[in-house]
Amino acid sequence: MGTDVKRAATPGVRLGRVSFVWRPWIVLVTLVLAAATFLVFCLSISIGDFPIGLSRVIATILGGGEQVDEFVVMELRMPRALAGLVVGIALGVSGAVTQSVVRNPLASPDILGITSGASAVAVFLVTVSGGTAAAVVSSVGLSAAALAGGLGTGLLVYFLAWRRGIDGFRLILIGISVSAVMEAVTTWLLVSADIKDVAKAQAWLVGSLDNRSWDEVRVAFWCSLALMAVVAAAAFQFKPMHLGDDVAAGLGVRYSRVRAVLLLCAVLLAAVAVSGAGPVPFVALVAPQVAMRLARCPTPPMVASGLVGALLLIGSDLVARNALPISLPVGVVTAAIGGPFLVYLLVRANVR
Repeated sequence: MGTDVKRAATPGVRLGRVSFVWRPWIVLVTLVLAAATFLVFCLSISIGDFPIGLSRVIATILGGGEQVDEFVVMELRMPRALAGLVVGIALGVSGAVTQSVVRNPLASPDILGITSGASAVAVFLVTVSGGTAAAVVSSVGLSAAALAGGLGTGLLVYFLAWRRGIDGFRLILIGISVSAVMEAVTTWLLVSADIKDVAKAQAWLVGSLDNRSWDEVRVAFWCSLALMAVVAAAAFQFKPMHLGDDVAAGLGVRYSRVRAVLLLCAVLLAAVAVSGAGPVPFVALVAPQVAMRLARCPTPPMVASGLVGALLLIGSDLVARNALPISLPVGVVTAAIGGPFLVYLLVRANVR
């Protein structure tokens, strides 16, 4: 009787074997986050050395702007803003998937060593001159090399943590260890390299949206879109896993396979984000936790987490470019936000 009342009180839609539960508060929060993200996105295009009003920016985006506005918006500022949008969404979704699978709010691509591995490979290609490294940089590109480095590190952490399944605590410990090793390799490369190469590598290591091109944005967009489609398809099978592996197995869910697919997608999303903007810290850690609190959910909501990630990254880039007399990389601002938030999570976990 009670179950029937709850089902009747919870509006939903069923399409075949997939059911969608209507939760008005989550929908409202998602719509507000989408509106806020679009507003900050337009502001990031509007503000600059040549200011453009918001109405003119929106008109240009919709195809009705003047020729001068179209050049400034579409050619000069749009790639940077879109890179922030795509990278922020990818980091937010990657963090949400990782924290949901591992069942730990401290789990993120930063903690698991994915960004450190991508950074180590990129710094190696920048600082090691001549020979094979130069050929790889010229033919494949730094972004693709960082993508491969992030993917390889993520797979290494996963296989090292596998013991007849994945335990969240063990995965985090191994991720921290691998991350420390990769950071040590990066430091050694910077210390032993030529000072000019060190300057180039250091600019990339902080995380920045400067000098983004349309080609980089397109690659990041299509890769992220494909990966998020896989995440959305696997998320329906992942829902019973919140009740425990035994319950999920009893319901016919192959939880090991679903967990592996979701973690692989999270690793690839983080690697795509790093290849597009460098290792921007703490966005993947902060965004899912903020979205979870706004939506009042027991686990991070995927769509809201992606929107919070985009809002955080674009807003941080806006602050980094205009709040101080000198322009800063966006990673400096996200680190200033994410560092205290990490301390808050650690203190809260310790109190519990």
